[in-house]
Amino acid sequence: MNIIIAGNGKVGHALARQLSAEGHDLTIIDLDKQRLSDTVEQVDVMAVEGNCATLPVLRQAGVEGADLLIAATDMDEVNLLCCLTAHNLNPKMHTIARIRNPEYTDQIFEMREAFALSLTVNPERQAAVEIERLLKYPGFLRRDTFAKGRAEIVEVRVDGKSKLCNLSLSEILHSIIKCKVLVCAVLRNGTAMVPNGNFVLREGDRIFVTAPTADLTALLKSLGIITRRVRRVILCGGGRVSYYLAELLERDGISVQIIEQNPQRCVELTSLLPHASVVQGDCSSQEQLEAEGLGSCDALVTLTGIDEMNMITSLYGASRGVPQIITKLGRMENCLLADSLNLGSVICPRELCSNSIVRYVRAMQNQAGAAVSVHTIADGQAEAVEFQLDGSTIHCGEPLKRLNLKANVLVASITHGARTVIPNGDSVFRRGDTVVVVTNGQGVLRQFNDIFA
Repeated sequence: MNIIIAGNGKVGHALARQLSAEGHDLTIIDLDKQRLSDTVEQVDVMAVEGNCATLPVLRQAGVEGADLLIAATDMDEVNLLCCLTAHNLNPKMHTIARIRNPEYTDQIFEMREAFALSLTVNPERQAAVEIERLLKYPGFLRRDTFAKGRAEIVEVRVDGKSKLCNLSLSEILHSIIKCKVLVCAVLRNGTAMVPNGNFVLREGDRIFVTAPTADLTALLKSLGIITRRVRRVILCGGGRVSYYLAELLERDGISVQIIEQNPQRCVELTSLLPHASVVQGDCSSQEQLEAEGLGSCDALVTLTGIDEMNMITSLYGASRGVPQIITKLGRMENCLLADSLNLGSVICPRELCSNSIVRYVRAMQNQAGAAVSVHTIADGQAEAVEFQLDGSTIHCGEPLKRLNLKANVLVASITHGARTVIPNGDSVFRRGDTVVVVTNGQGVLRQFNDIFA
C-alpha cells in the first residue's frame, strides 16, 4: 500500500521501520531536515520536508494517490488539521491521528466524522490501561489479551527460587502447573526460541505462557507466586500516563501517590485528581521515596520522561523489596536492556501505539480473515496474532495434527464461543472461532490462511 507518515518522531520512525519491512511504499513528512536524512539512511522511505498540515506539502507527498495517512506529530492540533486537509484532497483515503490531550477525548469521539478520522491512537492512554491490567495480576511481567478477554499470553521470569528453574517443560506441565497452558516462547540471553517438551528452563529465562483468562489465578498459585491485592501505588512522574493511570486506579479503589517535580504540574494534577495524593519532589531522590513510604507500598510505577531516571528509580525500588515494579521506557533500545536488569514489567507506549496501527494496516490489506489484533512478544522477536475465522477459512473441522503448518507458526489457543481451549493434535477450529497464532516474526501473517505451508 501507499502510506504517508506525517511526523518523524519516536512513533513515526518506529512505524516507518515496521511498515517498510512489510513491503509498503512509504513517504514520511517532517520539518526537521536532519531527522529526515537519518531516517532515509536507515529505512527505505521517501522524505518530504515541510509542514504536513499544508496543501502544497501534502500534494508533494502524493496524498491524492495514497491509501493511508498516519498523522503522528507531537501536536494534536496539527494531526487533526493534517487528516482533515488530506481527506479533502483524497476522500477515499484512510486517516489515523495520534491524539494525546485528555481534553480532546470526548470531542474527538463525537466529531470523528467531521474530522475525517478512521482511527485515533493515544499511546499514553494505552500504556495506562496496560499498567492497570498488570497491577491486577502482580505475578506477571506482561499480559496480552485476546478473544474479548477470554485468552491471554502472560510473561513470567524464572528466578533462582522459582519452582520452574532447572526443570523441563514436560515435567512442569505434568507435575507443577495445575491447569492447561502452553509455553509458546522462551527468551534466553536476548534470544527467543520456541521450546519443546525437553526444553529445560534456567534462571533468568523469560517465558511466555498461553492460558485461558479464567485460569490465571490457578497458574499463579501453581507457580508458587503469592500475590496480594494492590492497595497503594506510588507513581513517579506526573505526565499524561500518570494522569490516565491515576484515573483508572481511583476507579478501582486503589490509593495513588504521585511524585512530580514541576510545581505548576502538581497544581494541575491536584485539580484533575482530587482523590490522589500529589507531592512535589524529586522521585530520583532516595530520601524523597522513603519519605513517601516506598518500603510499605504495593507497587512502584516509574513514569517520568527520562528512561535512565525510570530505570534507576525502579532498581532502587526493587532493592527495597517493593512487591511490584513497572517501568516505562520510551526508546526501544532501552527496552532491550530490561532483560539484564531488575526493572519488573516494562511498558513502551510507542510499541503499543505502533501495534494498533500495524493491525489496522493489515486489516486494510485483506478484509477477509484479517488479523483482529497483533501483539509483539519476546522483545519484538515474535508476534501473537488473533484471527476471527470466517467463510474464507480453509481446513475447518480438521484435526491440527493433520494440517501442514509453516515451520515458524504455533496455534496457541482456540476460543469456541465463551470457551477457550489450549489446543493439542486432536483439536479443531471452526468458522466463528477466535484463534491466536504465535509466529517468530520472520513472515507477516495478514490473514489466517497464511499459517498453512
